[in-house]
Amino acid sequence: MRFYLSPKAKRNISRIIPFGIIWFFLGNIFLYVEIAALGDSAAVAASAIQINFQIYIFASLSVIMVGLLVGSIEVIYLSNRFNDKSLSQKIIYKTIIYILFLFIIILITFPIAASLELNTSVLDPIVWEKYVVFLKSKTFISTNVQLAVELLVSLFYFEISENIGHNIMIKFLSGRYHEPTQERRVFMFLDMRSSTANAEKLGHLQYFEFLKTYYNDLSDAIIEYEGEIYQYVGDEIIVSWPLEKGIANFNCIRCFLTMKADLQRRSDFYLKTFGLQPSFKAGLHCGDVTSGEIGALKKEIIYTGDTLNATSRIQSLCNEYEVDILLSEELIQAFTSSSEFQFTSLGQNVLKGKKENVVLFTINQLKDNS
Repeated sequence: MRFYLSPKAKRNISRIIPFGIIWFFLGNIFLYVEIAALGDSAAVAASAIQINFQIYIFASLSVIMVGLLVGSIEVIYLSNRFNDKSLSQKIIYKTIIYILFLFIIILITFPIAASLELNTSVLDPIVWEKYVVFLKSKTFISTNVQLAVELLVSLFYFEISENIGHNIMIKFLSGRYHEPTQERRVFMFLDMRSSTANAEKLGHLQYFEFLKTYYNDLSDAIIEYEGEIYQYVGDEIIVSWPLEKGIANFNCIRCFLTMKADLQRRSDFYLKTFGLQPSFKAGLHCGDVTSGEIGALKKEIIYTGDTLNATSRIQSLCNEYEVDILLSEELIQAFTSSSEFQFTSLGQNVLKGKKENVVLFTINQLKDNS
């Protein structure tokens, strides 16, 4: 039986794994520094666990597991609990929670490690005598400081990656886009209808809350269909896929339709809270772009090329044709499997700045497969 992970589960796993890596890396640094600085002094020998290969493996696995556990708690339970707090407040509150959690972890793991060192049962009185000495020693304080540093570094990394985007963070760290790269991608320019009228009706502050809710409600569909948010531009969202992901199972189209369905399900909430129901239109296109890091005071990974300009202009024609979605012929031809969608050609169009005409399509309706 084939094991299936949903895109959301894959995304969460990719966000959790760096916690294990950070904890393992910092744990080894602290271990090396402590051994080099303290050596084999009598005080240290009495309170600390003496490292051998078996204990090192146990300690390394324990540190990785604790890091992954902290990451799981952070990603699944706590990541959205302090959204109304500043970055520094988030880290302080979460650090207090985790320090209490890690204190319990230390109390559990030290006796196990001590029993491995002494080659005896964890219930042996010798183990617990060493445990009491450890709790009264500087080694105990040092261990807590080390765990606190590992916690702060991993939380700081997580908050930064969430702010600039996990995929963008990984690309920066890997150096993938340090040099310009050419690739084929699918783009969807998604623009809210009547945004100016909505802003005037709600006022600046309430409109901002309206946009936050709107973006949050669209995000699940983007995750489900493996899209990447390239940019927020006012009330417009630019979503992108590598070509293979965008066309696989018609992900880019399904993403659009799921976003519309998600907003429709939340219509009562929007009408009750804001007095209006958001809707949007979208243009989809694919082609070659150049991607890379750019910026002196603030670095970003950007895409450049005619593909983005064309997608923006395709989206702007939705009002003219009175449709919610327009797709380029190039994107339609890129789909390699049979479609459950019916595409209606709207004929050739001249896009501003392009010499060649572009044939545009819209989705007519879902085919009846019954």
